[in-house]
Amino acid sequence: MFKTFRNAWKVPELRNKILYTLLAILIFRIGCHVPVPFMDPEAVQSMFAEGNFLSYMNILSGGALSQGTLFSLSIQPYINASIIVQLLTYALPPLENLQKEGESGRKKLQRITSFVSLGIALVMAYAYYLTLRNNHALNYTVGFAGVFTGAVIVLAFAAGASLVVWLGNRVNEKGIGNGISIILFAGIVSRGPGAIINMFVNANENKHLYVVIPFVLLVFVAMIGFIVFMNESERRIPIQYAKRVVGRKQYGGQNTHIPIKIAMSGVMPIIFAMAIMSLPSTLSMFINPANTTNPDGFWHKFYVGFLNFFSYQSPWYAILYFLLIIAFNYFYVSMQYNPIEIANNLRQNNGGIPGIRPGKPTSDYIQRVLGKITLVGAFFLGVIAILPIFTSLAIKGLNISMGGTSILIVVSVVLETVRTLESQMMMRHHKGFLE
Repeated sequence: MFKTFRNAWKVPELRNKILYTLLAILIFRIGCHVPVPFMDPEAVQSMFAEGNFLSYMNILSGGALSQGTLFSLSIQPYINASIIVQLLTYALPPLENLQKEGESGRKKLQRITSFVSLGIALVMAYAYYLTLRNNHALNYTVGFAGVFTGAVIVLAFAAGASLVVWLGNRVNEKGIGNGISIILFAGIVSRGPGAIINMFVNANENKHLYVVIPFVLLVFVAMIGFIVFMNESERRIPIQYAKRVVGRKQYGGQNTHIPIKIAMSGVMPIIFAMAIMSLPSTLSMFINPANTTNPDGFWHKFYVGFLNFFSYQSPWYAILYFLLIIAFNYFYVSMQYNPIEIANNLRQNNGGIPGIRPGKPTSDYIQRVLGKITLVGAFFLGVIAILPIFTSLAIKGLNISMGGTSILIVVSVVLETVRTLESQMMMRHHKGFLE
């Protein structure tokens, strides 16, 4: 990996792209420290208890949410918008047709995603404003000053989210890798030193944690190696093309394969599952259970129990989270791979799987292979996501409930960026067919 970055730095064009990406990351980190006015910093900090929904959002924002800064929402509205548009693409024919139009259709879908992202950003900004007001973290809450304060906070958060999306798009055009993934990577990595410091601070308060910390660090290193191994693992379906003789030339006859990665969905099933699991916590932003009129009533107890069931500190949360990851992994793979279409393309190109007849037997075989690979990939993602949650439940004082997801995102982005650099260097040094 380091050798790839060193070789890329020697190429002027790639060096400019790397510097542009680093500049975008720098702007993002500066924006994460620009405070939004009219908020009480100490009151905002007190809202972020260990393991709640706000702490998860704070990790993805690189700590900006707990400081009440311009980039507090980070790329979360864009991620949710991407999920919604991607799902609608397979449900609405007009959007499906746009996806098939090539580059122009992709740009139109990108524009639609940006508008949906802005709408979600406004909703999330208003929800966060209500949370701040309910927790007495605002300087002005009544009269014209309160209305003006709310408008400034909501518009500032929404504008910050739009600016983050713009930075990600600029990285896509002039930088290296996927811009949104790079910004998400920068936000998570920036929390790393603080998380390590907090771990040792908790160890000073609970001396028994000093015995546990080396084991936890060893598990995290093993998780990184396991994630890299699973990301590179693939199942290869052999393909053989029949020979055709046209005049004096012979076509076909090659042996190749269809690579099917075990972790082909990447981190998307986890993000899908997290979006669903975060809905109850988002609801609590609008309706604070502490503000209900009848604390001893049935609906209050039901509402509090419902929120506790979806708390990060609940084992039932981890179990439901695991099942949703498996379900969304199957769903995402079914959108990426169409066995019937693959079988038809093979038959049209005089290709086939050795020992399998063309047509329906080929599609059934590919479907069986996909089912097995998808199950392995789903369990891999699920274990990575819930292992730190159970570790935090078993070892009190360690706030690593989202550690597995963070590591998976960081490792996936690094591997994707390295592959992008390698492909661009390969294209640059390719001599062509005439040399």
